[in-house]
Formats: sequence, structure tokens, C-alpha cells
Amino acid sequence: MARLANLNGVSEAMPGLSKLPGIRKTRKRAQIIGFLGKKTEDSQEQTLQTTRRVALSLASIALVGKACNGVSLAENNGFWIDGPLPVPSAENKLANEKTGTRSFLKKGLYMADIGTKGRMYRLKKYAFDLLAMEDLIGKDTLNYVQKYLRLKSTFMYFDFDKVISAVSADEKQPLLDLANKLFDNVEKLEAAVKQRNLSETEAFYKDTKVILQEVMDKMA
Repeated sequence: MARLANLNGVSEAMPGLSKLPGIRKTRKRAQIIGFLGKKTEDSQEQTLQTTRRVALSLASIALVGKACNGVSLAENNGFWIDGPLPVPSAENKLANEKTGTRSFLKKGLYMADIGTKGRMYRLKKYAFDLLAMEDLIGKDTLNYVQKYLRLKSTFMYFDFDKVISAVSADEKQPLLDLANKLFDNVEKLEAAVKQRNLSETEAFYKDTKVILQEVMDKMA
């Protein structure tokens, strides 16, 4: 009974504590401050998100506008086309007299107008690339050799044509002879590679190497 009396005394004393005005106000203020703080943080986060979205939208508009301006400026620079790929043609007598063409020529390649100096540089570089192709020649790699040879030789064919047309009359015939000598050998080499004949490929490549070195020296 004494224990019950003590509990009753404690319970009677507690309401008195809860009636203290300072405790009630502090608890209420804490709740209000906490709620306002959370609301302020959420508001700041929403503002940052909105600002980021606006910035991204403006950046996208700026990039699109810049790209459109770049397209308009690039229309007539020789590197931009807005229609079908033009089919290149040769003005000089570089084709095989029997076939009227060259067997190694690839179709569907776009050749930008890089000027005479640019074509001379590319002739030198592609001659070097074909010289470096020697390490690729092997029994199991002739398929790759054929693709590589045709790609490089096609560019060289039309580059030679443009360079020959641009040089003086005294330089035309020597360049024309060099080009035809190169392309005659490339046709033989390409035929041997196509037949997957390794011994003939190596033999024709050996002859072609000498001419490729002449091209590099000429375009230096």
C-alpha cells in the first residue's frame, strides 16, 4: 500500500510540472523551428534545381545555335556536303588502257578538297603507309592486305590526277609516268592478293616497294 501511495504522489506531482509555462513554450518553439528549418532547406533545394535546369536549357540553346552557325560557315569549304557523295573522276590518262579503269579502285569514298599541297602530303604519307604494310603480309592476313591496299591506292590514284593537273607542263609527263608505273604494279599486286597467292604477293610487293619510295622522294 505504501508503494501505491508513493506512485500516486508522483503522479500527482507530475501534472504540476507539466503546467509550468516555460516547458510548454520551449517544446512548442522547438517544433516550430524544426519545421521551418526543414521547409527552408526544401525551398533552397528546389531553387537550386530550378536554377540548374535553366542553366542547362540556356547552354543547350547556345550549343545548338553555335552548331547551326558552324554548318552555315562550312557549306562551301570543301569539307561539307549536303547531298549524295560525289563520284570522283580522273582527267589524266591514269586508267589501264585495256580496261579503262583500275581494278583496285574503291567506290563510295568521299575525297575532300585539301588543295595541291595537301594532296602531295597525302601521297607521301600513303606511300609510307604502303611501305609499312610489309609487316602485315602473311598467309592469314591477305584479306586485310587487300582492303588496305585498295583504300590507300584509291586515294593515291585521284590525288595523283589532281597534282598532275596542277603542276607545270614540264612536270606533268614525269609525274604521269611515275603514277602509271605505280598503278600498273598495284594492279598486279592486288590480283595476287585477291587470289590468296602469298609467293606472288611477296614478289609483286617487292617490285612495288621501289616505286613507293620514288613517290615519297618526289613528294618530299
